[in-house]
Parts: sequence; structure tokens; C-alpha cells
Amino acid sequence: MNLNYAIFRSQPIMTLQDLAQIGSHNKREKQAYKSNPDIKLNMSQYNVELVPLTEKYVKGFYNITKDYRKEHEERMKTEREDRKRKFNTMLDNSRNVVADELLFTATNRFFKNMSNEDLMKWANTCMEFVYEDLGYTKEQVLHATLHVDEKTPHIHCVVVPLVKKLDNRTKTERYTISKKQYIKDNIHLSQLQDKYRQRLTEKGFDLERGIKGSDNVNINIKELKKITRKLNIDLNNKTQRLSESVKDLQDKMKSNKNVLFDKEYVKIKKDTFNTMNKVIDNATNVMNLQPKLEKVYKEVNSYTKSYQSLKRENTLYENEIKNLELNNDKLYEKNKELTNQINVILMAIKKFFRKLLQLGSEIIKEATVGEIKQYFDNKIFKKKDVVNISVDTTKEDELFDYVGYEKYYGVPKYNELDDDFDKDKEDDFGLEI
Repeated sequence: MNLNYAIFRSQPIMTLQDLAQIGSHNKREKQAYKSNPDIKLNMSQYNVELVPLTEKYVKGFYNITKDYRKEHEERMKTEREDRKRKFNTMLDNSRNVVADELLFTATNRFFKNMSNEDLMKWANTCMEFVYEDLGYTKEQVLHATLHVDEKTPHIHCVVVPLVKKLDNRTKTERYTISKKQYIKDNIHLSQLQDKYRQRLTEKGFDLERGIKGSDNVNINIKELKKITRKLNIDLNNKTQRLSESVKDLQDKMKSNKNVLFDKEYVKIKKDTFNTMNKVIDNATNVMNLQPKLEKVYKEVNSYTKSYQSLKRENTLYENEIKNLELNNDKLYEKNKELTNQINVILMAIKKFFRKLLQLGSEIIKEATVGEIKQYFDNKIFKKKDVVNISVDTTKEDELFDYVGYEKYYGVPKYNELDDDFDKDKEDDFGLEI
């Protein structure tokens, strides 16, 4: 499960104001970054300018688009007064982008213990992808920088997709800014993400492609960081409050052992009192169990490999039956037995994933979420499986959104995973799967 994922995202920049703000972030120009917990300013000196820009983003943009601006101004001279627009106004009001920000990164463990030489090799490979696979020229790259002062190294590459296209009205070629000339749609983006991973693999980097169909591609990077930071703070606060409550309850119960019962106190049996203490001890043991879970978590690979091996064997048997068109009772019974084994292993994996979402560390939970999404994408898990695994966990909302389960249907209660879980064609929440 210790997979390294290649990540390539595209974030459209719609206005010049947005472009200026992104430039301030990428070039670390704002004083606000001194209080940003995601940025270690003492490491900013090690950021690398892959395509340097010594001026402001907007000014650099004007330099790239100077011929476009000149063409626009000449055309405005012959336009009616009510249709005349300044170059800036035209750009901001247009449905087209003014620029596109390309983000390159990978899962954090990919960069662990990576030498500076290998880091630059990866960065240069990313830029080769920009030029050779996306098709941008060096003149279209406004700025590209490698950030190493945040949690995970990443590259911001801002490009201006300036092109000349035939104007059907005037039958002449005119400048325009069109991202679709380089990334046509989500299907094309998915193909490019495959090419990105392939290029890295050819250069010797051990990386898997990021999860296909992930909604994260469409999430604003700034918003994603904000949400993640808030969730981490909330989680830490809740964990602290829980620990304090458990300790407080322990202290109170210890102090109440020898107190005489009167109208100010609730009478309880000694057995009940001992049971309450036992519950607290068990809860503490669960918290202490987390390091052991990390060791156990590694063993899930054996379950996965066993499942995949059995599935392949099962497929061979099914194809043999179809090709030979024979009703072989012995083969049928073996296939049935094999299917039952698969179901048993799959059920164990479901239960195991749920335990990891309940008791694992944040790192384990993130890795588990990735595995659950893969199982769903590969049609191993159904929608109801993912909902049932994640309900009442901290990853509930993320996984509900991923499989398309809307909470207005009603938040389901956890349905104990058992051998009968997959028998019904209709899911447990009244939805057709």
C-alpha cells in the first residue's frame, strides 16, 4: 500500500486580478506568508526558479501578449463606440482564461530522502512534459517555480495559452487566449495525466497515476489547503478534549470510591462501578493500540494479493466454461467454492478498512481512503460498501461525496458487515446500485 502517486493538475486563471494574487503567492511577496503555517519561510531561500520572472505577473503577462494587445487596439479603432472595450476589460469579461496554472507534485513519501539531484531531475522532467506533451513554447511560460518550503515539494507553472485562430466572421487569423487548445476537456486531461506518469516512469521514477475521476482536480488549491488545515485543527481539538474528558472521568471515579452515598450522589452497584472503570481502561487501550495498527496495516497487502490472485483464477475458470460450453459439475463446484473464498476475503477487507478509518492515525486514514476509492473505481466495492465502511468516521463526508451518496437521502446507520451484506440488489438505504 505504500504507493507513490504522480499528481498533475490544471487551475484556470480567469482575471488579471487573480493572476496578480497567484503571482504574489508563487513569488512569496506577501507579508501574510509569515503567519502561514503551511509555509516555512526559512526554507523559501531554497525554492528554485525553473523559468525565472523578475517582474510582476501582470507585467510579464503584458510582455507575452503585446502583439495581442496591439491587434486589439487597432481593431477597436474601427468599432462602434458602444462596442469599444479596453484590453484589460475585454480579458476580464471574456469567458476565456487569461492564464493557466499547472501544478506538479506527488505523494509526500515520494520525496522522502530524495537527493537534490533527483529532485531537480523530477522538476526538469515536469518541464519537459509542459513543452513536449502539452505543447507550450518557452515564450508562453510566464513563470515556473519549485517550492520546497511547504510540506510537500511541488511546482507552480503559469502559462499563457496565447494562440492565433481563424476568425470565421472576418476570415482572418486573430490572437486569442484559449486553454482548450492545450487541454480540450476532462477526458483529454485524464489522458495527459497518464502521459505525465508514463514520462516520469521512463525517467526511472517509481510512481503510480493519481486516482482517475477524482474531484480534487477541480478544487481550488487555496480552498483545499484551507479546508485541510481547518479539519486538522478540528481533529486535534476533538482529540485533546476527548483525552481531557477521559482523564477527568478517571479522576472523579477514583475520588468517589470511598464517598458515602447520600442524596447528592447516585447510588450504583459495585459491579457497575467496576464495569465503568473497565470501559475507561479499554478506551485507553484502544488509543494505545494505534502504533500496533500501523504494523498490522502493512499486512493488508497479503489480503489484497490473495483477493487478486483468486479473482484471476476465478476468471480463468469462467472463460473455460464459456469457451467449451460444457456443464462440468466439478468445475462449477470449484468455481462456487472459489467465489465464496473471494467473498470471505472481501468481507474481511471491508471490516479491516472500517477499523482503520475508526482507529488509525491520520496517515493511515488517508492511505485507507485512497485504497477504498481504488476498490470503488475498479468496481470491487459498490456504493453501499463505501457508505457502510465510512459512516460515522472522520472520512465520511469525503467518501460519501466520492461515490455520489447525498446526505439528503438520510444519514445511514452503520450496518454490521456480514456474509449477507451483498445479497440484495438494492442497497441498505433504499437506493438502486
